[in-house]
Amino acid sequence: MPFELPALPYDKTALQPYISANTLDFHHGKHHNTYVTTLNSLVKDTPLADKSLEDIIKDSFGDAGRAAIFNNSAQVWNHTFFWNGMKGGGGGAPSGEVAAAIEGAFGSYEKFKDEFKSACVTQFGSGWGWLVVDNGKVAVMKTPNAENPMAHGKTALLTCDVWEHAYYLDYQNRRPDFVQAFLDQLVNWDFVASNLATAKR
Repeated sequence: MPFELPALPYDKTALQPYISANTLDFHHGKHHNTYVTTLNSLVKDTPLADKSLEDIIKDSFGDAGRAAIFNNSAQVWNHTFFWNGMKGGGGGAPSGEVAAAIEGAFGSYEKFKDEFKSACVTQFGSGWGWLVVDNGKVAVMKTPNAENPMAHGKTALLTCDVWEHAYYLDYQNRRPDFVQAFLDQLVNWDFVASNLATAKR
């Protein structure tokens, strides 16, 4: 079955004023959709056509001959994960198991925020900032281009897209402001908690 563009988990206006409907029109409707369309064309009539997105990512990572397949499959997965990690009225400090895991790893939520923001802002060029589970402990990492934690044997809990198309229409070159708004106003901590619970099984 061909891969399909997943619907956004909220209305296009739900993240305003921090991410505009105009940005979502382009980012989801154009960029994300192009990755889906390109991936389908690359795997059509090949053994990969019947594999899951996750299996394609793992199988193609590091294979120079299948770089386009990795890039497009990972970007399909990364974007879907990114959309689900946000919600209107989100952000701020987490609670429960997520708060405990963050405090245990970073010392405080504020220190986590500083480290996460630094990872996102200092990622040179296009890429992603992540909160992950690595060897049973939460950690922050950044990846270039389409790379994601799955390709490195880690479990993603949350991501912030720092490709320019994620923020340029709303923030121009002010990536730090975009990341700050993401943390303070948009993070869906329920999604993070669900991912953490799955990672602990």
